Amino acid sequence: MHAISINKGLNGTGGVQSLKTILSLGTIVIGIFSAIFLFYTNSFLIKRRKKEIGLYNVLGLEKKHIAKILFYECIFTSAISLIIGLIGGIILNKLMFLLLIKMLNFKVHFGFSISMPSVIKTLIVFISIFFLNLLSNLFQIKILKPIELLKGSEQGEKEPKTKWIMTIIGVTALCTGYGIALNVKSPISALFLFFGAVILVMIGTYAIFTAGSIAVLKFLRKQKNFYYKTGNFISVSGMMYRMKQNAVGLANICILSTAVLVMLSTTISLYAGMDDFLKIRYPRDIVITARETNENQIQKVNETLDSELKNSKIDIKDKIYYVDNSLEVIEKSGKFLSVSENTDKSKISAIEVIPVSDYNRLQEKNVSLHDDEVILFSKVKGYNDNTINIDGKTFKVKQRLDKPVEGLDNSMMDVVDTYIIFVNNVDAVGKKGFKEYTIGFNISGTNKDIISTSDKLNKKFAQNKIKASVESAVSGKEGFLSVYGGLFFLGIFLGTLFLMATVLIIYYKQISEGYEDKERFEIMQKVGMDKNEIRKTIRSQVLMVFFLPLVFTIIHIAFAFPMITKMLALLGLKNVNLFILSTAITIIVFAAIYTLVFSLTARAYYKIVE
Repeated sequence: MHAISINKGLNGTGGVQSLKTILSLGTIVIGIFSAIFLFYTNSFLIKRRKKEIGLYNVLGLEKKHIAKILFYECIFTSAISLIIGLIGGIILNKLMFLLLIKMLNFKVHFGFSISMPSVIKTLIVFISIFFLNLLSNLFQIKILKPIELLKGSEQGEKEPKTKWIMTIIGVTALCTGYGIALNVKSPISALFLFFGAVILVMIGTYAIFTAGSIAVLKFLRKQKNFYYKTGNFISVSGMMYRMKQNAVGLANICILSTAVLVMLSTTISLYAGMDDFLKIRYPRDIVITARETNENQIQKVNETLDSELKNSKIDIKDKIYYVDNSLEVIEKSGKFLSVSENTDKSKISAIEVIPVSDYNRLQEKNVSLHDDEVILFSKVKGYNDNTINIDGKTFKVKQRLDKPVEGLDNSMMDVVDTYIIFVNNVDAVGKKGFKEYTIGFNISGTNKDIISTSDKLNKKFAQNKIKASVESAVSGKEGFLSVYGGLFFLGIFLGTLFLMATVLIIYYKQISEGYEDKERFEIMQKVGMDKNEIRKTIRSQVLMVFFLPLVFTIIHIAFAFPMITKMLALLGLKNVNLFILSTAITIIVFAAIYTLVFSLTARAYYKIVE
């Protein structure tokens, strides 16, 4: 990932800086995740080996000798992992880079190179992780007595206590996180509140799996009619004795699964819905936006444009042009006030003020307004007032539009609460406006002609010292493709990584539980249970334990859906149906893979137990 993020083959394309930033963030996420996951794996392995290490101690080896053994083992395993990992990474690097280039529609650069900075940084990260794991293992060996080491793999068999405080905290955190996700009103608010909601849901998930599950099992145990039945008795008591150990792993599986589904569904939706956003963002092939506008500035822009189009012999069509004065406001008691520096950014609304003359031209109408009258369009729910008060001035709403005016830039309408008003004099509304003059038109030609015309106009405006920017749908697509394609690539990469981690956690859990359950079920068989009853009990426990994370994952996704939808609006995705379809397909595919992995790893469990 690091080698791709600094690959020179990405240079010279639109939006490359945003793409490199996204890939760099991905590098950091992978580094952190690798540390967490390798510590988890090491804790599983060292627990399985405590009995072996304790036996060495009993047979006469001192702890310094055992430390030497662990040190050499760490050297060997680290060397093998790093050599094979680096060779695999170097080989796959070109393949992954070509996949990214394909997704972004960039030109393919031939050649093969090894990024030494990436190799060095990878070595530093993983050598550090292996070293910290070694220190953790040596610390455990040092503080534990031989008898504790001999029984190390049997720890966690005591019946866990009911932790009501943690259970209440878990339920409260989960409900609060869900409540935030369901009640968030605007995309800006969603952005500010998202990480808080995620942390609350994570806390709630861990607390409910570790403490809540025990509370539920103990509640079931008190229900005599339910508990004192052969299957229920064994399932409930068996799960209770090992739930403390299972819970953290199950919560990890749940959170990783949620991360996989959110990343894949959102990045797929953004990538697939990019063309829809471009149509909204660029209503014409070329869009010119002039700032700090006045009559003189508008005249200069028009003259420069006409001159350049005439010299280039370019025919244009579907031309639109209009002036708008953008106001950032905050609503208080039905009145709109200009924002100050201390205003809460999550509560900002926008008012777009446009001359009624431009409305008449765009709509081919002949509407007249008094100075205190406006034509209003807004998608804000519940706003039905017959007047609108802006910075102390009250205007009557003469007419309400039921759809946006074609040709205007409506890309921000789903991001913040937006009110578009048409008035006689735009300068008479609002104290702190951001005034712009916009021209849009289509040209008869290829994509190269559009880009060429756009570049020429930008140069011409710069030469004439006119503060205007020229954008085109073609060049804009390159920038959006870099961002959305980069996010999609990162979503696939991290999604695959997290899925692999989920598979390995499930596998470790099946193996670990197999060894723990083997003796337990042998005792059950000796006291009179037949093999069919034992097999039935095993199946019910395994199904209950390992499909619980999947159920919670789907619940998390369902509650997070409104918040994620609003956040996607910030990135330009307004096609909710597309996101619903992407999410549904992702869940179905993930559930199928999860079931397949579970069935394969369950075989290893059954072999150990039987």
